[in-house]
Amino acid sequence: MLARYPRRVEEEARLNRRESLLKLGGLLVGAAAVGGLEVADSASATEDAAAGSGPAGVASGIVTCVLAPEQTEGPYHLDDHRVRRNIREGKPGVPLALRLTVVDASTCRPLRGAAVDVWHCDAGGAYSGVQGSAGTFLRGIQRTDAKGLAVFRTVYPGWYPGRTVHVHVEVALGGNVVHTGQLYFSDAVTDAVYRRAPYSRRPNRDPRNAGDSIYRNGGKRSTLRLRKNGSGYVASITMGVLRS
Repeated sequence: MLARYPRRVEEEARLNRRESLLKLGGLLVGAAAVGGLEVADSASATEDAAAGSGPAGVASGIVTCVLAPEQTEGPYHLDDHRVRRNIREGKPGVPLALRLTVVDASTCRPLRGAAVDVWHCDAGGAYSGVQGSAGTFLRGIQRTDAKGLAVFRTVYPGWYPGRTVHVHVEVALGGNVVHTGQLYFSDAVTDAVYRRAPYSRRPNRDPRNAGDSIYRNGGKRSTLRLRKNGSGYVASITMGVLRS
C-alpha cells in the first residue's frame, strides 16, 4: 500500500469538488481554539459564547471568530458513513475524543441538528473502504446537540508520506454542505503520541505540519485544541458556518 501513497497525495492536492461552497460559507474557528496541549481544562467556546452570545457579544469582542479557508475533501470521502459516535471499530491507537462545535457565524450561537461528518486514517496510515481496505473504521456522522456539539470516540490518526496528521471534516445544514475542511494536531503532541505503540512501529513521519502543502494553506487556523484525558486526549474546535 505504501507505493500508492504518492498518488493519494497528488489526488488530495487537486480534488476539491466543493470549491463552490466558498460562495456559500466557510469555516470560522473560535480564536480561543488555538492548537497545542492544554494542561488544565478550560471553558469551551460554546460556554464562552453563552456568556455574551449574539450580535452584542460579537460586537463587544467577547466572542471572536477568525475566518479560515476551505480545504480539499481529498479522494477518500465515502457517502455512506454511519450515524454513530464510536467510530473506532476496534482499531488500536491512543484514545481520542473529538468535540466539534458548530455555531452560526453571524452570531456565534450554537447550531442544533448540523450533520458533522469525519473520516481519517488509522495508525498504519490506511483509510477504510478504499484501495482494497475493508470496513468502515474511523468514519462517522453525528448531529449536533442543543449546544452545537458533536462528539466522536476515535483514535489518534496515523500518517502517510506526503501528508501531516489530520482529520477530514464536513458540515451540512438542511442537506447542504456548508463546510469542507481538515483538522490538524500540534506537532509536539503528535511526537509524544507517536512514541507509543502502535505508532512507534512507523518512525520518521514526514512531513510535519510546516512541510505539508495543504496545511500551509490555512491549517494553523484549523488546529485542534488538545488536552490530556487519562491515557488519551480530548480535541476541541469551534466551527462557525454561514447558513445562507
